[in-house]
Amino acid sequence: MTQNEIFHIGKQALEAQSFSKLLGTKLIEFTIGEVVLEVPITEHVLQQHGFVHGGVIGYAADNALTFVGGSVLGPNVLTAEYKINYVRPAVGEILIARATVISAGKRQAVCRCDVFSIKDGEEKICATAQGTIMTVVSE
Repeated sequence: MTQNEIFHIGKQALEAQSFSKLLGTKLIEFTIGEVVLEVPITEHVLQQHGFVHGGVIGYAADNALTFVGGSVLGPNVLTAEYKINYVRPAVGEILIARATVISAGKRQAVCRCDVFSIKDGEEKICATAQGTIMTVVSE
């Protein structure tokens, strides 16, 4: 499969997610073992102190983890579990979620994601996550 085909499949998957469309999520990079997602920071994703809501940061990490897991396991995957550490409040214009595969077998992959916020061109880490992505098995 070519790089363009992989990116096209990823873009189609993202466009099929209504929540991702609601947030305006964009697929920036998608290769085997690596993904970069971008979520615009708007007033609609902020909590009462003006920071990006933790659920939106969690969404970005979870989605990036699942995308990158799917890059090595195939498109029929789900998150089995993930853990997230919030490092600092996210403020700015854009969230960037960068995920990589740590280890992969035939049915599951352990992946890592760092989420950054960009304000005035400066990028700061706001969260880091690790998750297990698994293939969906028909019953």
